[in-house]
Amino acid sequence: MSEHTRTRQQREEQTTESTESESTACPECSGSLVIDDEHGETVCEDCGLVVESDEIDRGPEWRAFDSSEKDEKSRVGAPTTNMMHDKGLSTNIDWRDKDAYGNSLSGKQRQKMQRLRKWNERFRTRDSKERNLKQALGEIDRMASALGLPENVRETASVIYRRALDEDLLPGRSIEGVSTASVYAAARQAGVPRSLDEITEVSRVEKSEIARTYRYVVRELSLEVRPADPESYVPRFASSLELSDEAEHRARQLLQNAKEQGVHSGKSPVGLAAAAVYAAALLTNEKTTQAAVSEVADISEVTIRNRYHELLEAEQDLPVA
Repeated sequence: MSEHTRTRQQREEQTTESTESESTACPECSGSLVIDDEHGETVCEDCGLVVESDEIDRGPEWRAFDSSEKDEKSRVGAPTTNMMHDKGLSTNIDWRDKDAYGNSLSGKQRQKMQRLRKWNERFRTRDSKERNLKQALGEIDRMASALGLPENVRETASVIYRRALDEDLLPGRSIEGVSTASVYAAARQAGVPRSLDEITEVSRVEKSEIARTYRYVVRELSLEVRPADPESYVPRFASSLELSDEAEHRARQLLQNAKEQGVHSGKSPVGLAAAAVYAAALLTNEKTTQAAVSEVADISEVTIRNRYHELLEAEQDLPVA
């Protein structure tokens, strides 16, 4: 590199540095500059000189007075989600043949919209994997809605199914079976479990296939699913039976006592929870029947009676403090 070229580069660097320093320093007192977004001005913090005014306001032209109003007026799109096969990044053409003003379209325009819908749907599900995912995620959403599961459980179930699809676990198994197993596993991971009988009621496959597929998915994906805790069923059962907080607290105490005595080992957590709720209702003088608890928990009255006696015996066997 020649001496002339090197000198020119140094001169350009010095000019750039001086320009940057001038843009961040006050031309009068060399103080630091701050940008006042409210008034659209650049002001010196030290001497108060307005260096630049009438700046371009890049914010929204509308005003919002609370967070909910701000969210309503926001123009950004919906966030990506695993609950849709394309993660919500595609375009949807409304099925109603109306324009932006609510006016009905002409016959020619309706035919055009129908053709666009058809091609849009074909492009959204171009290969078998996307069609598989679309069907499965629809099943997951349907079952989660029927079971009253929150959105985070649906998201987790969708992620589990995507992992199963990516790791090629579906050959030899039905889409409905794997999607049901994903919902069952996600609910248990989130601490809002549903019994296998409840899952079977909303699923399109048999109970034995759900259990078999669930064990396979958990094993192959190395999912961390803890054994279902009977206490996690208590709030839902108590709410369905319209019991008081006192009865719910008493049911939890009965289950904790049963754990200390080891009575819960080998027993169905749903049966223990139902029996604890029934026993707590009797102990707190609240009206309920074994038939009502049986219907809510979806287990037999015989199971409730057997677990009910075991819970009361476990509490009586506790050592006196």
